[in-house]
Amino acid sequence: MAAGSSPVTPGTPGTPRVLRAMNDRAVLDLLVAHGPLTRTRIGELTGLSKPTTSQLLGRLEAAGLVHTTGSLSGRPGPNALLYEVDPRAGHVAALSADPTGITALVADITGTVLGQARVEADAVAEDVRHRTAQLVAEAVDGALGQAGLGHADLRAAVIGTPGAIDPHTGQLRYAPHLPGWHSRTLRDDLAAVLGTPVDIENDVNLAAVAEQYEGAAQDYDNYVLTWLDEGVGAAIVLSGTLLRGATGGAGEIGYMPLPGAPLARGGSEYGGGAGGFESLVSAYVVRELTGEKATLAEVMADDVALREVARRIATGIAAVVAVVDPELVVLSGSVAQAGGDKLRLGVEEELTGLALPRPLIRVSELDGDPILTGALRSALTQARDQVFDTA
Repeated sequence: MAAGSSPVTPGTPGTPRVLRAMNDRAVLDLLVAHGPLTRTRIGELTGLSKPTTSQLLGRLEAAGLVHTTGSLSGRPGPNALLYEVDPRAGHVAALSADPTGITALVADITGTVLGQARVEADAVAEDVRHRTAQLVAEAVDGALGQAGLGHADLRAAVIGTPGAIDPHTGQLRYAPHLPGWHSRTLRDDLAAVLGTPVDIENDVNLAAVAEQYEGAAQDYDNYVLTWLDEGVGAAIVLSGTLLRGATGGAGEIGYMPLPGAPLARGGSEYGGGAGGFESLVSAYVVRELTGEKATLAEVMADDVALREVARRIATGIAAVVAVVDPELVVLSGSVAQAGGDKLRLGVEEELTGLALPRPLIRVSELDGDPILTGALRSALTQARDQVFDTA
């Protein structure tokens, strides 16, 4: 080595090893996004030469990351082999916790769901407060059992809960109705029973992730998801980044003081306090708007009641829009689903003049549970960063 020169380490950017790893990841991401592809098509999409593509696929196949899945026929010449990500390369768990229980699903690295289970448990019951980790393990074990897998197969787990983990203390905040989830060691306790690192994420943030991947927010970098259900909250995404705040509480708009609502001081069994925005638009409140117990669909069928709900929602959204100026506001949760497009139109009309910015208003059209969908997407991102790293 010449005097004054420095050795090149294997992880130095620009070295062949790093470039190979970058190409590997690009191809794996392509296969996840597009499904099975031929070697020729992979080369066309990546710009890699045929020899390089062949070497790359051979390397990934030897590593257990891709395999062939049939061939493409009906064209001149020999049939072309199709390559896909090997679903056995890794698995993840996604969970959603609510006041009545815990739902878990297990999926392979491609996102195919292999098993799902639910454990019913009243969050405020005395015997639940010290059994949270065991209940989570029970739900995950049920899903793993359906999939024919064990804890050792998991690469990541993400759990959606009301409230948010304080980054300074590791403790769940803004969720007084989930007393069993407030331990400072909860994340470590869950990792111990599941055998894999666990992320605990705000449920509304995960619903926003779901919208970003496969819902109304796919083409937007600045948007707000407003969750209108038994609890009320928001997820705020600015320049493609989720806004969390100093204590993880960004978006806790259920507590937001508004005209016509008592101030929220302390907690309530519904989670958002005894006042604030939540006391105007939660599913519990909306069901009583017509003066008698009714379903959300029945309330929304009443034009006067629907107009009142739209007015209340628009008042809350106006406060958020005035601060963060999003391109899009997505309405999600059971209240939004019950109101549908009529509610959206009502909110748009009521929002006129309340805030100078005029974002688009959309109602979520995602199928299934958006919290679980977001948890799955987040878990897959983590697992793929591990499994697909060939450096």
